[in-house]
Amino acid sequence: MKAKNFGPLTGIKIIDTSTMIAAPFGATLLADFGAEVIKVELPNKGDTLRTVGPWKNGEALRWPGLARNKKSITLDIRTDEGKKIFKKLISQSDILIENFRPGTLEKWDLGYETLKKENPELVMVRVSGYGQTGPYKHKAGFGTPGTAFSGHTAIQGFKDRPPVSPSYSLLDYITGVYVAFAAVAALYHRDTGEVEEGQVVDLGLYESIFRMLEFLVAEYDQNKKVRERSPGLAGHSSPAGTYETKDGKFVVLVCSTDSTFDRLAKAMEREDMLEDDRYYTNSVRLKHDAEVQDIVSTWIAQFTQKELTAKLDDYGVPVSPIYTIEDIFNDPQYKARENIVEVEHPRLGKVKVPGIVPKFSKTPGAIRHRAPELGEHNEEILGKELGFSEEEIYKLKKEGVI
Repeated sequence: MKAKNFGPLTGIKIIDTSTMIAAPFGATLLADFGAEVIKVELPNKGDTLRTVGPWKNGEALRWPGLARNKKSITLDIRTDEGKKIFKKLISQSDILIENFRPGTLEKWDLGYETLKKENPELVMVRVSGYGQTGPYKHKAGFGTPGTAFSGHTAIQGFKDRPPVSPSYSLLDYITGVYVAFAAVAALYHRDTGEVEEGQVVDLGLYESIFRMLEFLVAEYDQNKKVRERSPGLAGHSSPAGTYETKDGKFVVLVCSTDSTFDRLAKAMEREDMLEDDRYYTNSVRLKHDAEVQDIVSTWIAQFTQKELTAKLDDYGVPVSPIYTIEDIFNDPQYKARENIVEVEHPRLGKVKVPGIVPKFSKTPGAIRHRAPELGEHNEEILGKELGFSEEEIYKLKKEGVI
C-alpha cells in the first residue's frame, strides 16, 4: 500500500545542516512539497535563526515560517561519535544541504568524497558567500554584502544619495529558491540518467541575483555603459514608476509594451499620443520620458487610489496600489489564494506565515507540522530510524554528542 502523498517530493529524505536563511529556506521549500527534512543542529545551541528578530515575548517570529515541516535533531558532527551517526544518516538520505564556509566539512573529514563512500547517490547542495572555488572562496559571506558584490546594490537608490541595500534578506531568499531548484534537478539526473549517481551543487550567494542581471552584463559588454542607480524601473519602459494619487496614496504603474501604453492612452483619453512622433513607441517615449511622466502623473493625481486602480483595471493597464502588510492581511486576493496561513506554536498558540507556493493540481504541498523545538525529534530519528536504544541515546546526550 502506498504511503499517503503529501506532495511531489514525498519519500525524499533531506539532511539540512545549514543555518540562518538562504540554504534553510531552500530546504523548507522542499519540505513544503513533501520531502522529509531532518535539521541537524548543535546541542544546546541550534540554528542561529532561532534567536533572530523580530520577536514577541522573546520568541523569534521568523522561525515558525522558515522551519515549518522540518524535524530537528541535535548532533555535534565535530565529535567522533557524531560523525559516525551523521554518516549513518547520510547513508539513508537523498540530499545534504550545507552552508559552512568552504573547507569546513573537509576539515572535519565529512567532505563529499568521504560522504559518497557512505552513499554514492547522495546529492550535496553547498551554499557559501562566494562559492567553493576562486580567490574569495574563504571570505565570510552574508546576504547584504553579497547583494553589493553582485552589482544589484549599485543600481538601487537616487543618484544624489548613497546606494540602497534591500530592506530585508532578498538575496538569501532568492538563493533558497535556487537551492530547491538545484536539488530537484540533481535528483532528476540521478533517478533518470544511465547511471544512478549523486553529485555536488555549488552555489555562491552573490551568483543568485547576478544571474538576474543579464541586461546589465550585455549592456556593459556591448555599449560599455555603467548603469547608474535609479529608484525605479529605469531605461526600460516609459511610463513606469511610482505615482501619487489624489488621496495621498501611491500606486506603481508600468507600460513595458506598446500595446500596454495604447490602453493607457485610451484610459487617459489621450489617443493623440499614439500618433505623436514623441510618444507612439516605447523607444521614442524613453527619449521624452520626462514629458511622458509629467502627463501621466498629472492625470493620475485627479483620482483616488481606489478610483484609479478600478479605471486602469478596466482598461487592462498593469497597476497596483503600494501595499503595506496591513493591506495584504485585508486583501481578498491573498485570502482566496491562501497566501497567509496559520501554524501552531508551542508558546504563542498560532502564528500566521506565508502559504504554499506554487500550487500543484495533483500533488499539492502542505504544512504537515509546525517548526520544531531544538532536538525535538532525537528519539524518533535516532531510535526509530537509526536503531539506537534508549540507553544509547541517553549516553549520547550525557556526553554532549546530541
